[in-house]
Amino acid sequence: MRFPPSLLDEIRARLPVSQVVARKVALKRAGRELKGLSPFKQERTPSFFVNDQKGSWFDFASGQNGDVFKFVMLTEGLSFPETVERLAQEAGLPLPAVDRTGGAREDERARLYALMEAALAFFEGQLAQNAQARRYLDRRGLSVDSIARFRLGYAPNPRFALKEHLAAAGFSTAEMAASGMLIAGDDIPVAYDRFRHRVMFPIRDLKGRVIAFGGRALDPDTPAKYLNSPETPLFHKGRELFGLWQVREAHQKIPRLIVVEGYMDVISLHQFGVPQAVATLGTATTRDHAEILFRQCADVYFCFDGDRAGRQAAWRAVDSVLPRMRDGRQAMFLFLPDGEDPDTLIRKEGTKGFEERLKNATPLSEFFFAEIGKDVNLASLDGKARLAERARPMLAQIPDGAFRDLMLAELDRLSGVRVQVAATAESSASRSGGARPPQRSLVRSAVALLVQTPGLAAAIEPPWTFAELRQPGIPLLIELIGLCRDRPEITTGALIEHFGERDETRSLQKLAVMDFPGGEDGAREEFLGALTQLEQQTMQQRIDDLLAKQNESGLADEEKDELRALLASRTSRA
Repeated sequence: MRFPPSLLDEIRARLPVSQVVARKVALKRAGRELKGLSPFKQERTPSFFVNDQKGSWFDFASGQNGDVFKFVMLTEGLSFPETVERLAQEAGLPLPAVDRTGGAREDERARLYALMEAALAFFEGQLAQNAQARRYLDRRGLSVDSIARFRLGYAPNPRFALKEHLAAAGFSTAEMAASGMLIAGDDIPVAYDRFRHRVMFPIRDLKGRVIAFGGRALDPDTPAKYLNSPETPLFHKGRELFGLWQVREAHQKIPRLIVVEGYMDVISLHQFGVPQAVATLGTATTRDHAEILFRQCADVYFCFDGDRAGRQAAWRAVDSVLPRMRDGRQAMFLFLPDGEDPDTLIRKEGTKGFEERLKNATPLSEFFFAEIGKDVNLASLDGKARLAERARPMLAQIPDGAFRDLMLAELDRLSGVRVQVAATAESSASRSGGARPPQRSLVRSAVALLVQTPGLAAAIEPPWTFAELRQPGIPLLIELIGLCRDRPEITTGALIEHFGERDETRSLQKLAVMDFPGGEDGAREEFLGALTQLEQQTMQQRIDDLLAKQNESGLADEEKDELRALLASRTSRA
């Protein structure tokens, strides 16, 4: 069910957060905010803060935050529609007709989730009836508990077995095709089951919902030994990890994550007492994967074959991990003996042997410099220069902090070259000046100010030239500006809730409590100043692009005119 944003904003406007929270928490004034004891954790010192101006609450004890709706849902166990209905009645607002367009979209997704669950139940039932599939799992040494925990199944061989089962359950052919369970298309007269005569591995999202499948062929002549679901409205393989749901179920606090390459590797490690294993889904480790991994815990181990292909896969993982290596995070690389994988190794050496290998895993820093300098002669000046040039763009991706400093220091030691790299957009804008405190990056400051004071978006009119700036955070800033302009009454809490479970939510939560001196007028001035500087950076980026093109292939007449105008404008602003 989807409610109009205007209704939700009106409820927030009529019901101060403190009024709703005060029913559960005794609040006392603390400057511009109210504070009390956390309703979610046992504590003696108040760490629960309410800010009516921002329309939000933040609980430092549990790390949770939100608006009035989130608070009622968490403390009273209500669904979102139930919460809206209760608070609308309290605010004296009638419930309008539901937005059928948005409701239809949500209904479509709910139907797809139900379809995938029905498919899984079908596959589980088929496994109980197929001796060949059960023999395969038995031969691989999987216990009954492991099969049940990961809900493994079997897709029968007939072309329309699943299709007919789902049709009987009330699902349409179009829904089956949208879920990826059928192979369909204009050149295919009759859509048929994608997975046939395969052991099935369900892939779940962080809520435990089935969103896709992986299938292992039982016929040795089948061209594709493993087959995964295609991209669907529910499934994006570059952002999902097999086994992460089971890891979260096994741990209240995840101590580490071990990234392996196969379904059987994950299940075997869990079965033999290492329940922290996950796997990418037939793709290299992406930056989205890296962020998801580090959001779960600070220590991530990547487990690869020790051959050339394995080291190449590890190097691709390094490229994805470096931009996520904030201080306190640790990435390690474990390379396995020839012919071994985690499944065979833990069965051969046991949990103790595998744990010993993890203790001796190679730190990211050590692997990075070994790999990037493997064909470089550091005894020559040319070799040292080559090493510095290779490493520079990769180290520039690391967020500002101690790890970045140490990596640059090690590069200095190896190359003898004092390497300077630009600060990332996520890090401090400047670190020079001795004891001068670090400055916030422009993008980060602009986003934080907008999250805390959404009304600032009304002060700027499109077009926003800085949308073309190639910096992390710019797409988020543009999205926030558009959201705040479309919904002028939106509060900080409502804005964060809008992002739901997206990757940006945690960062927005932190930015919502970032301290800015100067009050409302100061916030407006700093926000507009940051945008002005971003526009100047965008202009310089375009100048650099044109100059580079001029050196490589020359410019068209209109590009020459554009370059002259930009240079003149830059000079006039200097």
